[in-house]
Amino acid sequence: MTHPYGYRARIGLIVPPTNTVNEAEWARLLPEGVTMHVARMPLHAQGDDEALWRALREDLARAAGDLAQARVNVIAYGCTAGSLTDPPTRIADYIRSLTGIPGVSTAQALIEGLAALGVARLAVATPYQEPVNAHEKAFLERAGFAVLHIGGLGIGIGAARGDERIVDVPLPRVEAHVLGCDRPTAQAMLISCTDLPTLPLITRLEAALGKPVVSSNTATLWAALRLAGVRDDIAAGGRLFRH
Repeated sequence: MTHPYGYRARIGLIVPPTNTVNEAEWARLLPEGVTMHVARMPLHAQGDDEALWRALREDLARAAGDLAQARVNVIAYGCTAGSLTDPPTRIADYIRSLTGIPGVSTAQALIEGLAALGVARLAVATPYQEPVNAHEKAFLERAGFAVLHIGGLGIGIGAARGDERIVDVPLPRVEAHVLGCDRPTAQAMLISCTDLPTLPLITRLEAALGKPVVSSNTATLWAALRLAGVRDDIAAGGRLFRH
């Protein structure tokens, strides 16, 4: 590739309008020679599954079409709750059908990352309200994981909404929440939500818990980079990148 900055890979990223964490954390993790190019689209995460898919599909077509013009190598849909679709590859398959470009969604990346680590039993920490937690738990269990515990902070995506407040959760509170959600027999800790700040905590939590800690943002970037043929060991991303 002859691009002066993205000479190894250009990653397209689609995020919800309120999300300001995904880009910030990816910017800290991207290896030399890889660039990120971002589009925004409405969040669809509530209501009837098929109605949601119709709305999601229309917005995905627009955002993915814009990113395709940037000649990106991969398009990632960076939203956890909005990508809990069955089958897990539904969004990625649709992106490829529209653009010819490989795609990945956050929910799909979580499944693939946990599987690559050999995880069968996990604990999950989220910022969400209970209905979203129940939906995510069911999604993960259908994918073959035993969810020993899932706990939320009660904000975002529910009746009270407040999606824009997820980013305001202080890092010490995120850390305490994650530690409280762990279970001794869980083989990994999953921190869900691409707008929840977690990156500075990943390696410290892994040391404290003695197990892999996978976040929505680390998993999505891990999967996107591998689709682009980039397999760098990125220490700040935790054990997933060293696998």
